[in-house]
Amino acid sequence: TDYFGVRLGASGTTRYGMEVKIVDPDPTTNEGEVYIKGPNVMKGYYKDPDKTAEVLSKDGWFKSGDLGYIDKDGYLFLKGRSKNVIIGSNGKNIYPEEIESVINENNNVLESLVYESEKKLIARIHFNYEELDREFGIQNVKESEARKKVDELLNEILVTVNKRVSTFSRINKIVEQPEPFEKTPTKKIKRYLLNSY
Repeated sequence: TDYFGVRLGASGTTRYGMEVKIVDPDPTTNEGEVYIKGPNVMKGYYKDPDKTAEVLSKDGWFKSGDLGYIDKDGYLFLKGRSKNVIIGSNGKNIYPEEIESVINENNNVLESLVYESEKKLIARIHFNYEELDREFGIQNVKESEARKKVDELLNEILVTVNKRVSTFSRINKIVEQPEPFEKTPTKKIKRYLLNSY
């Protein structure tokens, strides 16, 4: 549904002077890498032609690294980052960011991270411990009772999330992440540190 030029789930439409195209789209989903061209796009890295070639095509398109599609009305839908995509056993693309957004809707979750381990999808969750204590009073009960409540919540989140995502994007296991995830300067979780969690 459109309300004042906004479409639910869409990043929007292109603005005047900008061009967006989808490169190498999947024939069934029309999803591919989003390329952008326009006056607001960088011209390249200063004195670094190799890095420039990584992010700009020869004809000046910026390779965003985002995967998405454009619907028939010109609305752009972003699915996730190309470097984060997990290829499922059926060959379909699994976008961790989409699953994480469903997990993060839970009031008890501050942040989450979805990744593949031994061909299984795993989610790590860092809870909002103040909210957990307010809801369950976990600081005022024995450790074993608090652990039981947290495990029940992890299982409840697993069931809820798996009902809302596609069959091939279902999570096999959710693990509590006691400490906040390490972040980049732009406050994004450092996914490349997965092996250290």
